[in-house]
Amino acid sequence: MAQPIVKYTLTKKGTVPEWLSSDSRAFAGEHGITGNKSGKIPRYEAPQDTIYLGIASGDPDSDGTPDDYVGTFANKTALQTYITATGSTLQYKVTTATATGIQTATTVGLSTVWDNSENYQGGLSTTTSTKYTASGVGTVATISTSTVTKVVVKTDTTTGDSSATTNTPVVIDAASTLSGVSTSVGIVTTTGTDDVGVTTTTTTTDTTSYTYTDVQTSSSTSKSETTTDGVTTRTDTVVTTSTTNYDTSYDYAAEATRLYDIYEAINS
Repeated sequence: MAQPIVKYTLTKKGTVPEWLSSDSRAFAGEHGITGNKSGKIPRYEAPQDTIYLGIASGDPDSDGTPDDYVGTFANKTALQTYITATGSTLQYKVTTATATGIQTATTVGLSTVWDNSENYQGGLSTTTSTKYTASGVGTVATISTSTVTKVVVKTDTTTGDSSATTNTPVVIDAASTLSGVSTSVGIVTTTGTDDVGVTTTTTTTDTTSYTYTDVQTSSSTSKSETTTDGVTTRTDTVVTTSTTNYDTSYDYAAEATRLYDIYEAINS
C-alpha cells in the first residue's frame, strides 16, 4: 500500500485529517495556501480554506474521498510545479542575517576612577577599533511601512481657539538606510453644540510611508579587572555589531527533492 504526497485541508471541525500518515518520517502542513480565488465565490469555506501538503496513509479510494482530500501528484515534476506556483504567489525567499559591521571600543582606567563616575575628573582612556565591514550574499532586505508622524488638533469655540500638535518622527536603526519617503494628509472636521455654543474640531493627520533597509545594531559589554601591587585596573570592552538581512531566491527544485525523497524513503 503506497503512501502518496497529497494536497489536503483541515476537517470541517478544524482538525488535521486522521488519514494522514503516522510514519515518523512523514510530513504535513507544508506550503499552506488559500484554495480560493480572489473576487470569486469561495470554493473552500473556513476552516477548510487553506490547502496543505502532506503524506497520506494510503492511496485515495477510487469510489470516493473525504471532503478534506484535495488531490495528489503524478510525479516529482508535478510536485515541483505546484510548489513553484505556490511560492510565486506567496513570494517565497530566503532571508539570511549577516554581520556587516563590527566595531570595538575599549575603555581602561583605575577602578577608583570608575567608582567615582559622578565626580569624574579624568583618568579613563578609550580606544576605538577600525570598523570591520562586510557584505552578504543576495539583495539587502527592505521593509516598507507607514506611520502617523504628525497630528494637529485645532479647536474653535465661541470663546476662542486652541491648537495642539503631536510630532512622532520616523525612527530607524542608525545603520539602516531610509528611502521612498512620502506623506499623505488627512483632515477630519467635527462640529458639536453644547451650552456654551458651537465647537468645531479639525484634526489634520500626516501619515508617512517609507522603506528602510533591514539592519539591526546591537552592542554587548564585557568587564575585566586586574590587580597589580594593590592597584586595580578595570577594562570595559563594548562590541557594536550591525546585522543586515539579505534576500536570495528560493530553491524550488531543492524543496521538491526534499519532500520527494521523504516520500520515496517511506515507500521503499
